[in-house]
Amino acid sequence: MPYLTKEKTAEFFTKFGSSAANTGSIEAQIALLTERINRISEHLQGNKKDFSTHRGLIEKIGLRK
Repeated sequence: MPYLTKEKTAEFFTKFGSSAANTGSIEAQIALLTERINRISEHLQGNKKDFSTHRGLIEKIGLRK
């Protein structure tokens, strides 16, 4: 499930940060977490009994706060 390739990650950092090398940008990190949360949410809509992934989703939402 490689939904976040190096190219896609670099695209997030150039779009929301100042450059692809600026991986510490708060806006880019929040955008990356939001993308991961969206992908996990899509997965959980089809797999409602996947409780370990649900726990990971809750952790990522807590990180984004």
